[in-house]
Amino acid sequence: MTEQAIIEFKNVSKQYPNGFMGLKDVSLQIHPGEFVVVVGLSGAGKSTLMRSVNRLHDVTSGDILIDGDSITKARGKDLLAMRRKIGMIFQNFNLVKRASVLKNVLMGRVGYYPTWKMVLGLFTKADKQRAYEALQSVDLGEKAYTRADQLSGGQQQRVAIARALTQEPRILLADEPIASLDPETTRKVMDDLKRINEQMGITVLINLHNVELAKEYGSRIIGIRAGHKVFDGPVAEATDDVIDAIYGEEEAPS
Repeated sequence: MTEQAIIEFKNVSKQYPNGFMGLKDVSLQIHPGEFVVVVGLSGAGKSTLMRSVNRLHDVTSGDILIDGDSITKARGKDLLAMRRKIGMIFQNFNLVKRASVLKNVLMGRVGYYPTWKMVLGLFTKADKQRAYEALQSVDLGEKAYTRADQLSGGQQQRVAIARALTQEPRILLADEPIASLDPETTRKVMDDLKRINEQMGITVLINLHNVELAKEYGSRIIGIRAGHKVFDGPVAEATDDVIDAIYGEEEAPS
């Protein structure tokens, strides 16, 4: 591809205060419209990689570019503007459980309002309509005024997807979004993410434990092992031998 990468890691390493290396000299490019699945063992560095994209984690060395601009070096309003492009879905949903579904979805607009307006809930009619349409897109329009804690886990995760869509992102990060869901609900969430990718052109970067789902839904797989990128290629090239190298018990690269 000659198109500029929407996400680029340049020799990125991340060392935690306890000395643990979450990432080790990772370089990669993700292009607009891709559906990229990151796989690997627990503790391999998948979440560190994911959370580095929007600076939930600061990296120790290297650089991360969003649309060609360094988010690693961005500060203040520049960082806020870059984060607006990046929606995120968490494993534990991160909803305000006692608030309505619609209010939770409107939190996707937090980057567009001063704090005092957020506190008072002073959203525009256009943003309320945007939030309602996002809920409809995940088949939860009828739940707009239901309290979030009255929903099932799968419904809560789809609310989280709607919240991210309301942000109008170019990139959607999903950090183990199906880890706590049953198989049927897992399918609904993954179908939503795939449809968002295909119909809206939003780039999706997702962490999964389930290799079969990674192969079914992803267009590309990145394998992380002990902080290293050990595989990066189309789903068709993720053979059993490749998967064994990502998950196997042999000594990891140092």
